[in-house]
Amino acid sequence: MKTMSCTDSKVQQMFQILLDREEKDADKRQKAAQNLIVLAREEPGAEKIFQSDGVRLLQQLLEAGEADTTLAALRTLVGLCSGHRSRTMAILVELGPPRLSGLLGAEHEQVSLAACNLLQVMIDALKEGLQRDVRGKEDALVLDSSKDLKLLIKSLLELLTWEEASAHGRDNALNLLIRAVPRKSPREPNNSLTLWVIDQGLKKILEVGGTVRRAAGSLPVTENSCMSAAVLLSKLYGDLKCDAERENFHRLCEDYVRSWFDGHGLAGKLRAIQTVSCLLQGPAEAGNRALELDGIMESVLSLCASSHEADQLVAVEALIHAADKAKHASFITANGVTLLKEIYKHSERDSIRIRALVGLCKLGSAGGTDFSMKQFAEGSTLKLAKQCRKWLCNEAMDAGTRRWAAEGLAYLTFDADVKEEFVEDKAALQAMFQLAKSEDRSVLFAVASTLVNCSNSYDHEEPDPQMLELAKYAKQHVPQQHPKDKPDFVRRRVQKLLAAGVVSALTCMVKSETPALTSSCRELISRVFLALVEDAEDRGGVVAQGGGKALIPLSLEGTEVGQAKAAQALAKIIITSNPEMAFPGERIYEVVRPLVSLLQLQRSGLENFEGLMALTNLAGTSEQLRQKILKEKAVPMIEGYMFEEHELIRLAATECMCNMVMSKEEVVCGVPRSVLGLEADIVYLDFQKGFDLVSDPVLVKNLENCGLTCDSVPSPGAHQAAAGSHFISIQAFPALLDLPRGAEVRQVNCGSRHTATVTSKYGQLGHGDRASSDQPQAVAYFPANGLRVEEVVCGPWTTYVRAVEKGEPS
Repeated sequence: MKTMSCTDSKVQQMFQILLDREEKDADKRQKAAQNLIVLAREEPGAEKIFQSDGVRLLQQLLEAGEADTTLAALRTLVGLCSGHRSRTMAILVELGPPRLSGLLGAEHEQVSLAACNLLQVMIDALKEGLQRDVRGKEDALVLDSSKDLKLLIKSLLELLTWEEASAHGRDNALNLLIRAVPRKSPREPNNSLTLWVIDQGLKKILEVGGTVRRAAGSLPVTENSCMSAAVLLSKLYGDLKCDAERENFHRLCEDYVRSWFDGHGLAGKLRAIQTVSCLLQGPAEAGNRALELDGIMESVLSLCASSHEADQLVAVEALIHAADKAKHASFITANGVTLLKEIYKHSERDSIRIRALVGLCKLGSAGGTDFSMKQFAEGSTLKLAKQCRKWLCNEAMDAGTRRWAAEGLAYLTFDADVKEEFVEDKAALQAMFQLAKSEDRSVLFAVASTLVNCSNSYDHEEPDPQMLELAKYAKQHVPQQHPKDKPDFVRRRVQKLLAAGVVSALTCMVKSETPALTSSCRELISRVFLALVEDAEDRGGVVAQGGGKALIPLSLEGTEVGQAKAAQALAKIIITSNPEMAFPGERIYEVVRPLVSLLQLQRSGLENFEGLMALTNLAGTSEQLRQKILKEKAVPMIEGYMFEEHELIRLAATECMCNMVMSKEEVVCGVPRSVLGLEADIVYLDFQKGFDLVSDPVLVKNLENCGLTCDSVPSPGAHQAAAGSHFISIQAFPALLDLPRGAEVRQVNCGSRHTATVTSKYGQLGHGDRASSDQPQAVAYFPANGLRVEEVVCGPWTTYVRAVEKGEPS
């Protein structure tokens, strides 16, 4: 009681210091604010603040209008709301969504970020309540929170078009919507929140994406606002489940574009084209449909020749994004190449010239990696790449302009000649890596694409020779590989990238918390990492520069392909290095799940093999890691690969199982039989003989003495292992193993076709022939040679024994 009253007085004292405007001691106020924040992070402290009328006092701090006290109040509210739905709903009622939205749109950037963090915590708490099926004491008095969640999201949508909101506040609102609205997984059945946001706020999102920067009367936006809006639109479109929902999305987008294009003059046409450009960067299908509306493409080409810089910027950017689709690219090649060349040669504005250059780069790379497909004359792509590198290295230009140079290289590096020149240019490499570490996060995809091209880490299948001959006979086009894309050239390029410091750049890219780091971007980074660790000699350097740490989140989030590539890179690192040094501390346990994912049947044989090899290394490290592998349910998959046709996969699986059996798990199961481990004894149940487990009074009594009942004894099943868990029996008549009377069993291990036990005086191994036998056979080799068996492990056909000389310690 004394402690509680002491805490109450401290809370009141801290609030008095913060609310006293006559308090001049800045250090005292700062210390009081920090103490309040720390107290709110712990559940008892948060509850004490809440019960002591803390929300009203925090509201007074927010109304004071001082940045320091506002930040302290917001960070304290984060502690009160974290993981607690009922407090979150009470605070939301007290403060109201409009006040929170106003703080999010504040001009002070730190205040806006703190409000963004608070809103994220509140949304997480409300969404967690919606996903719970069983409500405990904390939820006893709380009703449905979906209404409050929609109120918060509606306030965020209204903030997007609020003219008084700051540019960074608008970006923070977009980021919150990206995280809060779409489903985390397509397996979740309910996408009603996405449909509601599309109906209520799609036009508001398009208004932000279609805003022309620095235009008269436009909303305040940053360089990243259009990209953030595009990412949100892409997430919403990807969350739709049927054609009817997608058609509604297309209709709303086309109506919005048409409403601006018709009847609003030149400013309206610019707004419509900018909106189409935003859609092309996000849900490309919706963007392409909007681009095909009457007059849009013609207006883009005509505005490219405009004398106004803003008009040209919008039109050229739209032209660049439109060239993604083959139909549009061929149209632009036929009608727009000459125009882009004229703009590049004669424009006096660098911002226009660089965009025209990127447009030419994109059209010039339309053939992809096909050496025989040349869009421009021989040497033209090299000239374009040289100019892009020149712009990239020009530090006098702003980051936004240099980003376009990186975009151009992302397209041109499909050409192997351009790749070779680029990796030789150390200044250009350093400039690109510095750009990747800058605050302009919209450059991430371009940098990742360039590195994927230089390392040849994109997917490429070897064509069937017979199909090649058939294509030649039918006079069909056959893609040709560039001579400089052969493995020797690729290895040299990778070495030069490593020497230039590519790992540190990739690590910084992964750390960035931005919508620009999309799942596709994560996949590209994973591909580059996999190429970097291909050579065993380079893996230590990659880990030393933070590559191993960066691969863990890549293997857990993103596309399925990206996660698999990152997991494979982790496996390569663990195979050739000490896991405890490569992943120190608790980080080593985080790599188990990605490695287990490599054992899935849909993975390639190489991924299966490398996953097994890496798990073998981990399983031999510590008992804690073996327990972690068991919890990830990897043992049945490992055992399954012990029967794989490929010899190396069988060998890797057997080695992994040999390390796994050192675990002190209570139950070990083979394919057709089960072993139950008890504290005082081990009972082997063989399901080939008629014996009723329940009717054996001696066995039942022994089980009851160990705290087990008959219904808790595991029954047999293919590839099942557990510790005293419940299984569905598929055999009705278990039987005891026929061991010599008085044999004290110390260990039993089950293989797929035989079983081995270790006793104090009697050893049982295989019979040494190919005929099956129900009778155990003693092995005289060990006592005859003065050896004592310590452990035994059964493989598919063989048995492995660890023995020491008698008299030696175990």
